[in-house]
Amino acid sequence: MAKIIWTRTDEAPLLATYSLKPIVEAFASNAGVEVETRDISVAGRILSLFPERVKDEAYTHDALAELGALTLSKDANIIKLPNISASIVQLKKAIAELQAAGFDIPHYPDNPSTDEDRKILELYKTVTGSAVNPVLRQGNSDRRAPEAVKNYTRNHPHTMGEWSKDSKTNVATMDKDDFRSNEKSVIMESDDTLTIKLITTDGNEEVLKDNLKVIDGEVIDGTFMSVKALDAFIQSAVKRAKEENVLFSIHLKATMMKVSDPIMFGHVVRAYFKDVYDKYGSELLNAGLNGENGLGAILDGLDALPNGEEIRAAFDKALADGPDLAMVNSHRGITNLHVPSDVIVDASMPAMIRTSGHMWNADDQEQDTLAVLPDSSYSGIYQAVIDDCRENGAYDPTTMGTVPNVGLMAQKAEEYGSHDKTFRIPADGTVQIVNSAGEVLISHDVEAGDIWRACQTKDAPIQDWVRLAVDRARKSGMKTIFWLDKERAHDRNLISLVEKYLKDHDTEGLDITIESPTEATRTSIERIRRGEDTISVTGNVLRDYNTDLFPILELGTSAKMLSIVPLMAGGGLFETGAGGSAPKHVQQLQEENHLRWDSLGEFLALAESFRLEADHGNTTAGILADALDKATETLLEEGKSPSRKVGEIDNRGSHFYLALYWAEELAKQTDDAEIASTFSPVAEALRANEETIAAELLNVQGSPADLGGYYLPDDEMTSAVMRPSQTFNKIIDELAAK
Repeated sequence: MAKIIWTRTDEAPLLATYSLKPIVEAFASNAGVEVETRDISVAGRILSLFPERVKDEAYTHDALAELGALTLSKDANIIKLPNISASIVQLKKAIAELQAAGFDIPHYPDNPSTDEDRKILELYKTVTGSAVNPVLRQGNSDRRAPEAVKNYTRNHPHTMGEWSKDSKTNVATMDKDDFRSNEKSVIMESDDTLTIKLITTDGNEEVLKDNLKVIDGEVIDGTFMSVKALDAFIQSAVKRAKEENVLFSIHLKATMMKVSDPIMFGHVVRAYFKDVYDKYGSELLNAGLNGENGLGAILDGLDALPNGEEIRAAFDKALADGPDLAMVNSHRGITNLHVPSDVIVDASMPAMIRTSGHMWNADDQEQDTLAVLPDSSYSGIYQAVIDDCRENGAYDPTTMGTVPNVGLMAQKAEEYGSHDKTFRIPADGTVQIVNSAGEVLISHDVEAGDIWRACQTKDAPIQDWVRLAVDRARKSGMKTIFWLDKERAHDRNLISLVEKYLKDHDTEGLDITIESPTEATRTSIERIRRGEDTISVTGNVLRDYNTDLFPILELGTSAKMLSIVPLMAGGGLFETGAGGSAPKHVQQLQEENHLRWDSLGEFLALAESFRLEADHGNTTAGILADALDKATETLLEEGKSPSRKVGEIDNRGSHFYLALYWAEELAKQTDDAEIASTFSPVAEALRANEETIAAELLNVQGSPADLGGYYLPDDEMTSAVMRPSQTFNKIIDELAAK
């Protein structure tokens, strides 16, 4: 029997799985397709680290490693839901919850002093940040808005805030001494083993990373950010926000960039509260309150300091005297600086642009914003969109074009530095990347505290990326732009390779160009306003940015994107749209038993997953895929997507209507009489009981829901919450038993 792997992840997508997966299993089993689960959640990955301490084998299986191996097989068919890219704060919360649940796992060692502590810390580091995606993404990315979704949006446009020509919203970014300006890049001429080392000014040598294996044709980069320049830039941005009477808002990605961005976040906190740190810095830093875990962690830690209340008053005064801060939650007093993982640049910037260039202030009012993006590599794309909206007004979802993406990410293709090659420099000196012959390939003079990083991109993924771009250009007929900046060292090497590999393909009649990210943005948004479509072909960072930026403007959310990863080995990884794991959705479910998570991304991915099985000879799976797409389009047109409000249809109701419309489509099948006869009574039963089922799903709303856990919810309790209609359950369970 064919097999689809459905990943168990975190937060809202996990909760939705308890409702949706039984439906998927029941339908798929009648097409000869088995649906299995693999746990790649934060909790699951934590527990798998300690098989000697967690005795239950159900929790110690390394599902991520298993799936990583599967992606190298032509038989891979994986549906990957959004997972938490855990920050240290989130990791510690998950550890505490698991310990409270009785699991014998160690505390997170903040200050490891023994070999055992250091070993534990290294294990926990494997869970933080974007640990999942590089393992599973053994192919390049093809993300686009499905035609049905685009058509629905044109007929039912989402709201777009009005823009004023007087808007003071802008992006602030560094103009020197950042990652972009300091970048150097080389292409390897043979297989080799590299060493990254620091030679201090007093002549000592410290190996930062050894045994770094590279292969012929691989692109290797190195760069650094000067923290002196960063501090000066942030202080100037704070001053500018105050003078212009706009909100100060930092936009980083501390979840994925788990080494560099938390460090940068700490610098932002200390720069905003410079007067406090000038006076109380020794007490705060000695207590570990350096801002890297956010203002919230600092305020929590003040209780342990002898003069904590005095320092708290100083923070309060600094907040009152400084520029207004953008708020994550005005009602709870949670600022943009409270938690590093609360404001993620690729989601927060397009949301701000969609809302008239505004964020929320402490009075819960919209206000113009100075969006602070320290590194200048991609900040220009957001400034270009802001400038365009200020001049021409908001985009019109009923007429605007689309910007799908082909993203370079296969075989852990890195464009912004990986976690194991990013370092806070301990002393003044020179960082070198040295080959096995002792030759220095890349060198940077650095100062203590600077953030240095390297990244690598193999040649085969680059060739596949170019091939996929040409293929999408040919099939779609769209103008296609490689977003590469000849002023960046990394991009200059990529440009040379793109120009080389384009010659391997028939590009006659195709409109394929290479433009810098800012130029490409301007071209794309000019075309968007004319209703024209443009494929963006980008590296890994811009893949993340663009597949939130344009979908949020086009569709209202990035969760409605079709996200396919054609694996280089021949299998498929189907991601359920871009977008975060929605902790606010979980909070609402716990408080009101209403889950507003939209599983549209899962529906779209599942259809493509069935099509892969059809390509392998299972024609019935292809029938299920086509019927599912029609059911999804009906669901959208009938307005059966989840509402944000309690007492109205939520995620569970949306799943019911998908099952109803899907069964009705299958019951109409003329190409497969067996499928039609199987699903006709199901469709009839669901339609006959529609009113009862809808009522059962709505009646549970309005009261708190107990899941038995956040990172590791109790299966029985959560299943009961997410499958509250016994009438619906009976029909689905009987179908599964056939």
